[in-house]
This record gives sequence, C-alpha cells and structure tokens, in this order.
Amino acid sequence: MDIYIAVDKAIDEVFENDRYVLNLYQFAKGLKLKRRDMTEFIHSSTTKELSDLITELDSYIKGGRDREHQQLREAYGHIPKPKARKIRKYLVTMLEDAVRYEQEKRPGRKKA
Repeated sequence: MDIYIAVDKAIDEVFENDRYVLNLYQFAKGLKLKRRDMTEFIHSSTTKELSDLITELDSYIKGGRDREHQQLREAYGHIPKPKARKIRKYLVTMLEDAVRYEQEKRPGRKKA
C-alpha cells in the first residue's frame, strides 16, 4: 500500500468511524521510504487536502456567524467540537510526521 492511499484511508476512518489508525512516521519507516518519496508526498495534492482540512477544522472550532462559518457548521456540524479538536490534532500530527521523516532522511553523517 502506498502512502497516498494510506493517508486517504486514515482520513476517511477518522471522520467516519472515529478511528485513528495511521502513525505516518512508523508507516514510512516500515515502507523504508526514501527522502525524495516523502518530499514528493509533502508537495502532493494529498498533503494540500490535509492542510485544507486542518484549516477548515480550525475555522469550524473557532466558530462565527458569517457565511463561511455557516457552511462549515453545515459540513462539520455533526462532529462535536472536542472531537473536531482531536481530529485536527491527529491531522497535524500526520503532517509533522511527514516533515520529521523527511528531515531524518537528509544525507550526511548520522549523529550518535
């Protein structure tokens, strides 16, 4: 299974079944991904979608009465705000794991 499919499935699982199934860092280590693969993932549309979801959840959690927040309440209103905060944290962790993995795969000597 490639990283794109795994992330898409993890996003679906968290929204549909409230299951946090993917540790992206461990998944990448298990696949022994190369740095360029993770860099490609970081710059992909999947990561952009993940980032957009985080932004939308931020706005939903913050709330408001304007038109944009009304649409977000319609989209995410079925999710209680504490759960939305937990989902947001999980998604942020995925992005952070990707960056951390990429940084650790930098060429050069390993620090002891």
